Amino acid sequence: MQRTSVVLSQCHVADADRDVLLEDAAVWVDDGTIRAVGPQERVLDQLREELPGEDRPAELELGGRTVMPGLFNMHTHFSLALPGPLGAQIAAMTPHELALYMADGARRSLLCGVTSVRCVAESDHADFALRAAIEAGRAEGPRIFTAGRALVCTGGHGHETSSTLECDGADDFRRGVRAQIRAGADLIKVMISGGIAGEHESIDTRQLTSDEMAAVISTAHEWNRKVTAHAGPAPVILEAVELGLDCVEHGYQLTPETAAAMARHGCALVPTLGVSRCTEFFDSLGVPSWMQARALGAGPRHVESYRMALDAGVPVMLGSDLPPFWDIDGTNATAWEYGLMAEHGAGPRGALAAATTVPAAWLGVGDRVGTVGEGKEADLLVVDGDPLTDASAVRRVSMVLQRGRVVPGAGSGATTRSAAPGVPAGQAAS
Repeated sequence: MQRTSVVLSQCHVADADRDVLLEDAAVWVDDGTIRAVGPQERVLDQLREELPGEDRPAELELGGRTVMPGLFNMHTHFSLALPGPLGAQIAAMTPHELALYMADGARRSLLCGVTSVRCVAESDHADFALRAAIEAGRAEGPRIFTAGRALVCTGGHGHETSSTLECDGADDFRRGVRAQIRAGADLIKVMISGGIAGEHESIDTRQLTSDEMAAVISTAHEWNRKVTAHAGPAPVILEAVELGLDCVEHGYQLTPETAAAMARHGCALVPTLGVSRCTEFFDSLGVPSWMQARALGAGPRHVESYRMALDAGVPVMLGSDLPPFWDIDGTNATAWEYGLMAEHGAGPRGALAAATTVPAAWLGVGDRVGTVGEGKEADLLVVDGDPLTDASAVRRVSMVLQRGRVVPGAGSGATTRSAAPGVPAGQAAS
């Protein structure tokens, strides 16, 4: 791949490490890395000094728009197959069909501004092939961190699909952990309680013993992998946190005691607020009435739990559970979840951190991505507005850069002022 170099000018800069918008700025991206960011004249002076004459890269004038980090979505399932007609179609796909379906979802997620995802249960290990294809440049999509198949007890939450692996007993769960790591898992996902989508369970159904949870967590940690748990009720979450759990998905029924323990142990929460208020999504999939009633009925307590976590100082991270790109409420599911997190307690700046710096730190890549800083990889969005004060700015993405490359089809918000030799107007050198 040829070297990519571009200057984003006439812009502002926002990230969760800044208290206020950096106005009248420029960002110089070279070979996929942010080489300079700051006041426009300073960056352009540096550019003229280091790259005189015709060697200068294309300059994209953003017309006062804001450059911010690309978004993380920390709870994704590109092979999601919920109860209902559409879920049945997905579940019936052959492995080849499923891989192409997932690749299309990854591409659409990137176009929405989601530049990194954490997959937390995918079917047939197709996620590993998709991750490799994206890394090799054979497919379009966000960088993928994946758990492979989630671990469940026999008949446990999600057991109906090939996105889970049924285990029983501590030794069996240890084997399950090791099997995912052998396949290439970046983290481990385990179902420790019931949830919304299981017809023969409830949200507060406990599904693992203490020994089983301890086996998962200790084995994963021995292999330097973090563990996240699908979990609803406070008692089993508290026990798992004391055993060393690294992250909770959903957390529908937290208590102040459990939230305090999570904060004390540094256990994060991915609240997935949208799953208990997404009638529009459920209707589009034909989700059965029993599941809709359970999901929507959990909504008030769900928000209460989220606020408990915020009050306790628990690290919170954005995860939609809905496909990241799905159309809902006039936007995509990721931007919608972002707005819910801001609305229900985090505020715009907190939502920005939950979608950028906090997940980057949890995944161990905070030195590479998550902020608009020199030396960082250039996974960037261009938006209208100030995300530090207005969470709706992420609904107005006009450009996406992935490792410094402008992603085609992700919006048009720049005018090319000058281009490197041989590069057509309107494009960056690539």
